[in-house]
Amino acid sequence: MKKILIILIVAFGSILGTEIRAQEIVTGAEQTERYIHELKGKRVGMVVNATSIIDKQLSVDTLQKLGINIQKIFAPEHGFRGDFSNGAKIENGIDSQTGITVISLYGKHLKPTPEDLAGLDILIFDIQDVGARFYTYISTLHYVMEACAENKLPLLILDRPNPNGFYVDGPVLEEKYKSFIGMHPVPIVHGMTIGEYALMINGEGWLSNKQQCQLNIVKLANYTHESPYTLPIKPSPNLNSQQAIYLYPSLCLFEGTVISQGRGTQFPFQVLGNPKLNGKYSFQFKPISIPGMSENPLHRDQDCFGLDLRNYPVSRLRNSKQLDLKWLLEFYAAYPNKTAFFDFKQHPQMGNFDKLVGTSSLREQIIAGKTEAEIRSSWEPALSNYKLMRKKYLLYP
Repeated sequence: MKKILIILIVAFGSILGTEIRAQEIVTGAEQTERYIHELKGKRVGMVVNATSIIDKQLSVDTLQKLGINIQKIFAPEHGFRGDFSNGAKIENGIDSQTGITVISLYGKHLKPTPEDLAGLDILIFDIQDVGARFYTYISTLHYVMEACAENKLPLLILDRPNPNGFYVDGPVLEEKYKSFIGMHPVPIVHGMTIGEYALMINGEGWLSNKQQCQLNIVKLANYTHESPYTLPIKPSPNLNSQQAIYLYPSLCLFEGTVISQGRGTQFPFQVLGNPKLNGKYSFQFKPISIPGMSENPLHRDQDCFGLDLRNYPVSRLRNSKQLDLKWLLEFYAAYPNKTAFFDFKQHPQMGNFDKLVGTSSLREQIIAGKTEAEIRSSWEPALSNYKLMRKKYLLYP
């Protein structure tokens, strides 16, 4: 592996004369004293959204007050202030509150262009991830790193906890299913922070032409992968509770099926249902259009029947350290029209299940009636090989 140019700003103990608050997780962004000197006198760009906060205030606002010259904001899916629904294309513009130019990385292009980066001396990446391969912020990270490498621009990553960082599970993505909802050969639950993931992108040579991005990572303080972490800000409109964040890696698989995951309700990724399951389940909900959240949800204005998981004990996920596949197997068995269950062409609001999962095997196994144990055994040895590779890039005990 090529030598990676990286500066790790260690965030433990008393360094640079600053005491870290004992036992409290402190994000990279909050430790301004550890990186502010890197920004003074420079023209700065920031890849940020509504989760990019320092003490309940957007990091953009905090850094501006500290005299940092922020020239441009780069916004991922859902926009800078997190008010666009999933999949909504976002145009460039001017942020009304700061007057800073906002360049969309989920509109006309996914990767910053040389023109976008012109005039900048450094780029900051400060976004809260949730630890699932199909959550698109890590795809944005890839393109940002690639653009920085091509334009010889250093990238400062302000690390944040992974709320699902306590486990690694799922099939490893196969190359032919590579897309913006899965760009790398990693399992569905990757078990890394953004900083660690960036190291892996560099170290495994996943950028085009195996380029290396100059990384500068401000580490978390008092964090381990077992540390429970409740997100202070919802990371996207439809992950609006800690329950949804824990269930998301398992329930998002339903996005490639005819089963609603509750988009169009106030409790997305906490319920499952379909209009054709009336009589098989007593719990019901009705998806409606919710601007800025889910404007045209699956089964809009129809009563859906299924499961209410709002009180599901997520401690089971922490204890098992596995995706919960039983719901997927259960709903496939319960649904009357098996040929339509995964048919995204027949149901335009659905996603492509194979792209979402990263392989066609899971769909084929479910149709064939394979057990969960048989399905899990097929994830090896790729899953174990990933876990071994992942260890090289871990920053936290």
